[in-house]
Amino acid sequence: MSLKSVLFAAVAAVSFAGAATAEGAKIMVHDQYARVSTKMSSSGAAFMEIMNMGAEADQLVEARSDVAKRVELHTHMESGDGVMQMVHVEEGFPIPAEGSYMLQRGGAHVMFMGLNQELKHGDVVPVTLVFKNAGEVSIEIPVDLERKPGHGGHGHMKQTN
Repeated sequence: MSLKSVLFAAVAAVSFAGAATAEGAKIMVHDQYARVSTKMSSSGAAFMEIMNMGAEADQLVEARSDVAKRVELHTHMESGDGVMQMVHVEEGFPIPAEGSYMLQRGGAHVMFMGLNQELKHGDVVPVTLVFKNAGEVSIEIPVDLERKPGHGGHGHMKQTN
């Protein structure tokens, strides 16, 4: 048994009761956090690890939240002139079977545009993630304005459905 299989089995055993299950897919979200770049920002972003404990691949196709006028799945891509820019990823993000997909700074993320409220450190943002197979998965994302890029998380899993 590979280390990856052992790791996923251990995670599943510890957090099985909190896993969202729909149509055979088991989606779990780990180490989620949201942030804004400045106190007066009109946009923000959320980052997390999405784990698929199921035997079939899935696809994150949408995110929804009342915290902003628009919520989109984004990533950073290099333009033809070497400049990095954010782009909306309409097709969403693939979540491999028995694997995970990272939403992280400088890469894939959930983008909140036109914030309806200031995001303050310690606030909690309710978000619904929509998957092609698993359907809707509701999560709570804490606002963490102190986390530095590349730093791991709080070592917890939070999942509601």
